[in-house]
Amino acid sequence: MKLPLFQVDAFTDKIFAGNPACVVPLEEWLPNDLLLKIAKENAVAETAFFIKEGSKFHLRWFTPETEMDLCGHATLAAAHAIKAILNHEGDKINFKTLSGELEVVVVNSQYTLNFPSREPVATSLPSDLSKAINIQPQEVLKARDFVLLFSSEEEVKNIKIDRAYFDNLALGTGGVIFTAKGNDADFVSRFFTPGASVFEDPVTGSAHCSLIPYWRQKLGKNKMTAKQISERGGNLICEDRGDRVLISGNARTYSEGFLYLDQKI
Repeated sequence: MKLPLFQVDAFTDKIFAGNPACVVPLEEWLPNDLLLKIAKENAVAETAFFIKEGSKFHLRWFTPETEMDLCGHATLAAAHAIKAILNHEGDKINFKTLSGELEVVVVNSQYTLNFPSREPVATSLPSDLSKAINIQPQEVLKARDFVLLFSSEEEVKNIKIDRAYFDNLALGTGGVIFTAKGNDADFVSRFFTPGASVFEDPVTGSAHCSLIPYWRQKLGKNKMTAKQISERGGNLICEDRGDRVLISGNARTYSEGFLYLDQKI
């Protein structure tokens, strides 16, 4: 069996930056274990699979370890593949997902994701998380992900993690966000997932479902700029819409090709 395979760098306007995601269009769903094997073989943080259903697309996201409930950069990558590679007509792409219906609007090659808001609430710092990091946060909150606030962008850059403690955290599909006010953006972040093969995610769109409502309250503004200060780095334009958030960014096609499966199982 021969399937199209696209690799897209999301939340960037140049290749070798942002967050790489693979995108695989399907005509019908393959077994979950096979989707997981494909994601593991692709060896990027996320692989997006989609099937066209009428005017919408049924979209699913897989890491090399599990199916995710929500993924921003792979949604952007899928929208880019549908629009820029597969020549979708119109400037709106509607997805059916585990997190409900998600809309992506394309204007001048910029993609705006309309995602659910996941406002974090104050909580305590787990012992293993405290032991795992070299700098202790000023605030600790949690939605799907832990959100740890630090005093400066430099502190976020200088975070070091001891995986002997960090990987003991049982967070399901969640991770840990490290964030602070930015030097040349409203806020910055980094994102790590315990036990994951891709330990630091280069740019995490879904993390901004919590970061946007948090920083809206801290900064008193609905529209913000954000940077994820991983090694690859990424830029996001953010807007708080109450129970929804808008996350905008660019994307670049890195490769187009095919994957070959010995048999359909």
